[in-house]
Amino acid sequence: MAIERVTDAGNPIRILHLEDSDLDAELIEAELDAVGRPFVIERVMDRPDFMAAAQPGRHDLILADYVLPTFDGISAHSIAREQCPDTPFVFVSGTLGEETAVEAIKNGAVDYVTKQRLDRLPRTVLRALAEAQAKADKREAEAALRELNETLETRIVERTRELAEANAALQSQIAERERVEEALRLAQRLEAVGQLTSGVAHDFNNLLTVIAGNIEFLAREVATERSHRRLAMMKGAAERGASLTAQLLAFSRRQRLEPTPVSLNQTVASMRDLLQSSIGGAVRIETTLRADLWPALVDATQIELVILNLAINARDAMAVGGCLTIETANVTVTGPQTRPEQPVPGEYVMVAVSDTGTGMPPEVVARAFEPFFTTKEVGKGSGLGLAQAYGFVKQSGGGIRIDTVVGEGTSIKVYLPRSENVADTVPEGPRTVDCAAQHAKDSQSSVLVVDDDSAVREVTTTRLEEAGHAVREAGSGLAALAALEADPCVDLVLLDFAMPGMNGAEVATEIRKRWPGLPVLYVTGYADTAALMRGGAVGPEGIVLKPFRDGELERKVAEAIAKRPPPGLRLVSGGPRDA
Repeated sequence: MAIERVTDAGNPIRILHLEDSDLDAELIEAELDAVGRPFVIERVMDRPDFMAAAQPGRHDLILADYVLPTFDGISAHSIAREQCPDTPFVFVSGTLGEETAVEAIKNGAVDYVTKQRLDRLPRTVLRALAEAQAKADKREAEAALRELNETLETRIVERTRELAEANAALQSQIAERERVEEALRLAQRLEAVGQLTSGVAHDFNNLLTVIAGNIEFLAREVATERSHRRLAMMKGAAERGASLTAQLLAFSRRQRLEPTPVSLNQTVASMRDLLQSSIGGAVRIETTLRADLWPALVDATQIELVILNLAINARDAMAVGGCLTIETANVTVTGPQTRPEQPVPGEYVMVAVSDTGTGMPPEVVARAFEPFFTTKEVGKGSGLGLAQAYGFVKQSGGGIRIDTVVGEGTSIKVYLPRSENVADTVPEGPRTVDCAAQHAKDSQSSVLVVDDDSAVREVTTTRLEEAGHAVREAGSGLAALAALEADPCVDLVLLDFAMPGMNGAEVATEIRKRWPGLPVLYVTGYADTAALMRGGAVGPEGIVLKPFRDGELERKVAEAIAKRPPPGLRLVSGGPRDA
């Protein structure tokens, strides 16, 4: 039931009135006229109607009796607090005790008015409405403040982001400028060192020419063996000096190069045995060669020296054992140079030599290409290996890059210019040489002596030369195989059995696979007879024991050569070559 009374213009006060007595309702309504504002009363008398009417924003004020036949004011207050907590609640009752009224106010009621003092009702209603309006205004102000704070935070975050982006851009520009300046300083330093070393090498070569020439002249005149030995030592020193100047000229990019289209896959394949013998059997060599590799425009001899130097450096970086990986790839460089030794944008053929060694710290990488800079012990390295590689690849029109992690290993990548002339890199299959024709030119029988002990090898070589044989030497099984690939025209291979890497039996097995019929004779102080049998030796006539007995070495060598098959055609270098 709704009662509307308008005393003057304006929005009416919306009142929900919980009252079961019609008389009391009329009295309360009459007292409300004194409020001085229009009002609308919605009257309810039970729980269901009250719950339905007590909705948020529907009323400005709730007036409630305390005791009803089926309901009570305390329950109504609980419902109002749950359903419309912002609507002020005033008890109007004739039975509400003071203690109960105080407890109700503590629980959220605005006030209470006894029916005996209804004259207090208008003031109570106005105060309740004023407090409710103040709370509403406060909530709106707090909401506005929260919105302002959120907006302010958003603006601060946006501005901070803009400042951070501007700062990052500035830092990037500063870093790029520092990188360019550092690259320029390094390039100028390397260029200055290159000019200096070029001049020194030129003058040093002139001095070595005079020294070496006069050594040759003196060698013709001296008669004593002691003087010849001294001249030989001087000649060796001069040759080492010439080698050093060649490396200096390579760094300064003043060496003479003959670039031709080269298949780096073929270069790596043909060098495998040489690399294995150079770095030792404890290091495993793996290759990853790209099938459709472009030909590289490069000096074939110099790139072999570069690969060999990088492999030796890799070996020295690995304490015990380890893995050496050689990889080839087609590479298109697009990014700018970050260091002067790196390649400029373009198409390159890359060969990378990687190890599982100690790696390089940044301060070593920064100086790695400077001549004579080395981290090795005194006497273990000249510091010219990487400098020579740097000069060679830059003179060839390529670049070089170091990727390294301390404690994990290093990969040195050499970028060489791509050659467009594919026809010049035709692979050459196995070819043959006529050993019979060579024997017709030289009646001396030839022996390849293979022994890792240089002192023993010298004794063996001397005795065989005195017996009239032409002698070639190899310090390991792999070196022996490489020597035979280059020139297989020997009459006998004299193998030490106990050698590091490949032992004599393993070398003999490979020899029989590649050059069937080539005689093999073992030299050993103690040998596993079963292993020698697997290597192809038959009986004691195939073994010479150390130390050599009187005439045994010479006799068994002569008998083995006499039993050899007639010399004929033999394969030379089973791997492909560059044309």
